Amino acid sequence: MLKKLETELKIRGFSPETVKAYIRHNKAFLGFIKKKPDAASEEDLKAYLAFLVSDKKLSSSSVALVRSALLFFYNQVLDKGFSGIKTPKIQRNTPEVLSKEEVKALLNACVNEKSRLLIEFLYSSGLRVSECLALKVEDIDFNERVCVVRQGKGKKDRVTVLSDSLAQRLKGFLEKQGFSSGLIFRNKKEEVLSARNAQKIVSGAAKRAGISKKVTPHKLRHSFATHLLDSGVSIRVIQELLGHSNLQTTQIYTHVSRDHIKRVKSPLDDL
Repeated sequence: MLKKLETELKIRGFSPETVKAYIRHNKAFLGFIKKKPDAASEEDLKAYLAFLVSDKKLSSSSVALVRSALLFFYNQVLDKGFSGIKTPKIQRNTPEVLSKEEVKALLNACVNEKSRLLIEFLYSSGLRVSECLALKVEDIDFNERVCVVRQGKGKKDRVTVLSDSLAQRLKGFLEKQGFSSGLIFRNKKEEVLSARNAQKIVSGAAKRAGISKKVTPHKLRHSFATHLLDSGVSIRVIQELLGHSNLQTTQIYTHVSRDHIKRVKSPLDDL
């Protein structure tokens, strides 16, 4: 029965990561209720989500993802029509970011050129790790100093900035490797580098740099957005660069950027 779920997700163009996650969550649910999919009830779904909240202590965003996975299967595939299932309101936590000094230390702690280029891309262009690893030589415009993100989140293409210094180093790296087309970040088998390897590269550099914060590829994206805001870039421009469909998602960075707040002049000073 889960094969039907997999087929439907693929037909609708869901990413491979989403397909895996939805199948995993539905398998776990069926293991919890110990029933066949057709026999599952709305009360079973509620009991499972309550278990995740109270016993497993999952975050509200994680529970919401499980709910989406279950409802897709039971409503979209099995046509059950479950509608009365709610989850806790998702908390929007203020993202932790690196200071510019910490970013410099991270880059200086890289063990090789490819690792440095990967971290520079994540920070200087605000890419998601999946977008960065999918980058191809053909996506880079060295003259315009931009890179095109193909089919990012939401299946949309977008353009983001390419730093001058990164462009120069990247050009030299590609020439040295003999890469005139195809993936920029490859493993030894000439295949795409995995997200797990990218995470190891980032966390390894952070450890060598003596950074106490937990550093992830996504934290570099947060840092990109916050540092742009600090330098006076419009929130709407940052929204475009990050590929956010909703401005509210981008506005979380206004809670992080102290420089952005300090530039606001109080109306009292004009009296």
